Amino acid sequence: MAVLRDRIASIMLKIFACDSPLRKRISDPEAIIQGAGVQSGQTVLEVGCGRGFFTVPLGETLGQEGRLYALDVTQVALDYVTQKVEAAGLSNVRVFRANALDSGVPDGAMNLVVLFGVIPSPTLPLSQLLPEMHRVLKPGGALAVWTAVPWWSPQSMVQSGLFVYVDKRNSSHNFQKV
Repeated sequence: MAVLRDRIASIMLKIFACDSPLRKRISDPEAIIQGAGVQSGQTVLEVGCGRGFFTVPLGETLGQEGRLYALDVTQVALDYVTQKVEAAGLSNVRVFRANALDSGVPDGAMNLVVLFGVIPSPTLPLSQLLPEMHRVLKPGGALAVWTAVPWWSPQSMVQSGLFVYVDKRNSSHNFQKV
């Protein structure tokens, strides 16, 4: 199953130019990161880092005092993003393989969780994902969601009772842990 998933992911990554200049013009990663309230020195979990479209800009924004934990379930994506992180010389980024529904991240370890381009997804049901994200966030921690799906509603996050909606800045929907 994992081998098939990795092969499918590899094909999808080749089909879609994830780092193309066109994508950056349409979905400016720096603007989305700024809208999510990412600040130097924070500890951030990036769920579903994929090919690292947001990973390198996130690591740069966090600075040497900050830490970024970029997770994905697909090894081929992790291999690619690891190369990008190394090429960028970012020592504050840790790339690791995990299922977002059971991340293995310690309780209350993160200031911020970013879900950029990963929801809605049938493989990440919110009924399981949100409790896990709530668990890994520090008290008062934040969750930021960016999605290209026009019909997605932030209400789907609030219904869990685990997060309250704060605002939308630069296409990033921002939530606070309850």
